[in-house]
Amino acid sequence: MTSPAAVRLLASGRDCDIFEYAPGLVLRRSRDGRRMDREARVMDYAGQHGYPVPAVERISDDGTELVMQRIDGPSLVGAIERRPWTIRQLGTLLADLHRRLHDIPAPDFVPAGPFGDGDRLLHLDLHPLNVIIGPAGPVVIDWTGAASGDPALDIGIAWLLMAAGEVPAAAWKRPLAAWARARLVSSFLAGVDVASAMTTLRAVVEWKSADPHMTAAEIARMRRVADRAGAVSMSASEPRFDPVSRFRST
Repeated sequence: MTSPAAVRLLASGRDCDIFEYAPGLVLRRSRDGRRMDREARVMDYAGQHGYPVPAVERISDDGTELVMQRIDGPSLVGAIERRPWTIRQLGTLLADLHRRLHDIPAPDFVPAGPFGDGDRLLHLDLHPLNVIIGPAGPVVIDWTGAASGDPALDIGIAWLLMAAGEVPAAAWKRPLAAWARARLVSSFLAGVDVASAMTTLRAVVEWKSADPHMTAAEIARMRRVADRAGAVSMSASEPRFDPVSRFRST
């Protein structure tokens, strides 16, 4: 299926490369032979339910090359860098994408999530780098880990990744990056079920600890976030308890 047009590398992910393919299209090619049939089916399924995903054009017979709609625009992280004054709106947008996704029942061809029960469609990696702000609005990419389960799991994963993930920046930019991270997390948590997500954090940390793409420093920060959430949940009976405000500076 590979076309001579697929010559310019646009981006590289953990196990795939993205190439220019044809007008309005890109080719996603697996580097390790992983099949993307199910990923393509998930995107088709989510799109049929009105969720913003790239349209799938076709997939190769061996499943290792996927041609899909090209979405031109920055990631949600790039949008924050370009217009930092919109960070709260972008955190709210991410929360809305989670809610919309979790309104969709999981199809029978996706596996169950890593733990817990639930029948909702989960992304399992729905964080700012996997949201592209295209001309028509946000589009969610990278459906490799799609599964069925409890929405609290998706929210917990996004919370920990945003609060603890590495943010490469020059030393003079780090205070600004910390400020942006705190406000993004705060605005995201304001739009989701924080109490339910809190119950997943420790299990998520243990699960992500086995991920070779996570650094030891990131895992350590995740543990601190989960520990803090556990301490805060113990005080949930306090008058005027506000879990979101308690995490504004995470």
